[in-house]
Formats: sequence, C-alpha cells, structure tokens
Amino acid sequence: MLEIRHLQSLIALAETGNLTRAGQRVSLSQSALSHQVRTLEEHYGLELFERKTSPLKWTRAGERLLVLAYDVQRQIADAERDLSRFEQGVAGTLRIAVECHSCFDWLMPAMDALREGWPGVEMDIVSGFHADPVGLLDENRADLVIVSSAKRRRGIEHHPLFEYDMPALLAHDHPLLRKSHLTARDFERETLITYPIPDNRMDLFRQVLEPAGIGPKERRTTELTVAILQLVKSRRGIAALPRWAVQAYLDRDYVAERPIGTHGLRASLHAATTREGASQAFMREFIETVRRTAQKQFQSIRLL
Repeated sequence: MLEIRHLQSLIALAETGNLTRAGQRVSLSQSALSHQVRTLEEHYGLELFERKTSPLKWTRAGERLLVLAYDVQRQIADAERDLSRFEQGVAGTLRIAVECHSCFDWLMPAMDALREGWPGVEMDIVSGFHADPVGLLDENRADLVIVSSAKRRRGIEHHPLFEYDMPALLAHDHPLLRKSHLTARDFERETLITYPIPDNRMDLFRQVLEPAGIGPKERRTTELTVAILQLVKSRRGIAALPRWAVQAYLDRDYVAERPIGTHGLRASLHAATTREGASQAFMREFIETVRRTAQKQFQSIRLL
C-alpha cells in the first residue's frame, strides 16, 4: 500500500505546511493530495496529522511515516548519486557566484556537504561584484548563480530555493517603533543602510519603494551585516535585511524590528544554471542540498 509517491507527499506537507503548497510541490491538486492522505489514513486506521492546525501538527503515526520518508529519500539520493557516478564519472567543476551578501551562512555548509558525496567535484566561489551575475553563466565564468529574481533568459534555468521574511530594523529608541508596520512613506525621511548593490537588485526597492515612487532620504552602504546592525543601533539609519541573516541579533534584542507593509515583505532566492549544467547529477544534488541546509538552519524560511 505504501508507495514512494506517498512518502514524497508527506515530505512536501511537512516542508510547506499546507495542502495547497504541498500539492504544487508534487504536481497534485489540493483535493487529489487530500484524497491521497485520506486513503493512507483509512488503510492504517490512523490519522496522520490534526486538521485545521497551522502549522500542521503531526500525530505519532504521521511522525513515524515522516521518519521513514526522509530515510527513503536519503537512500534514493545516495543510490542515484552512485548511478550518476557510474554514468558520468565523479569529477566536475562547480563555480558559484552569489548575488546575496548574507548567503554564506547556509552556502558554505551546503558546499561542505556536497564535498562529502562528490569529492571529485572542484568547487569555488566567484568573488567580486557583478553587474550581470547571470551573464557569468553565458560567459562560462560560473556554473551556478544565486539570484533574488528569476527573470526568463534564453538558455538559463532557474531553480527555486526558498522564500523568506525581510523585516525593517531600527534602534530601540527610534520613533518609527510606535507604528505597527512601516510603509514606503516611512523610508522617505530616513537614511537607508544597505549592502553595496544597485537599487534594482534589492527587494525593498523593487517591491515597496519604486512602486510608490519613493526613495530614502539618503543611502549608506557597507559590506558587512554586523556593520549595518551597528549603524542601525546607533541611530545612523534603518535597514531591511533577511530575517535568517539577523535572527540571532533580534533574539539578543540588539536592534528592534517592524514588518514592512501590513503583511510583511517577502523575498525569494533562486539558483540559476545553464540547461546543460542542470543536467549534471552533482548540480541537481547541490541545489537540493542548499534547500535542505537552509531549511535546517533557519526555521523562518519556506521552501519553494
């Protein structure tokens, strides 16, 4: 009765938190996925999770099947890796360019994990700022690029990684803390502290400021996340950074936060490769490893 597709559906449910997103992950409608789960429950005479809870609350039976699902997933990945080695060999090159300044917290562990399974793959970080990071793929100067938008481009494939929250960061005595959330207009009178990247590659500008026709009073840049937070704490300006990059500082109450917009600002990351590169087994495994590593380290993200 229990099939691999059932286990894949359970993993999708665990990682997305609801039937709609899980169905999209495994290419099923919400009703089809619900029917699949109900069939399993009727077969075993046990509920797998409690209905109408957010996030899903798994029963003991559901948790047991999830353990099995992840074990089987890992064994399948190991077997597919071995088969790919038999076919393609164990060597390769993976040059990674990163558009995101704060990505290394999860990128480096993912690279370490790939080295364990693919010791013959030579990995490197393409350093420096690049006006057109995806263009590095066309020029054969990179094999994979982490980007914040998935614009269609001939010969390029985009692989969704995860979605995350981006709060506004303020000093504890900042007047804007009186508000429940910040709007585009609030940035008009503030110095905005950011990484040194163009406006058109920042989600705050693309999603909030530019649609409102508003810009910050002044913009100040620095390479380091900790430097941005120090400037925010000392009332030199405000910032908007990925929650996963600053959660440790928020937990220590180093700075304060407010959502941007009534529902918060959500952003996403994608891995861009050439179509040829996407066919490499180690490339596919690395992309999946990035997703799993980020999910394991940061509870606030949602896999795409």
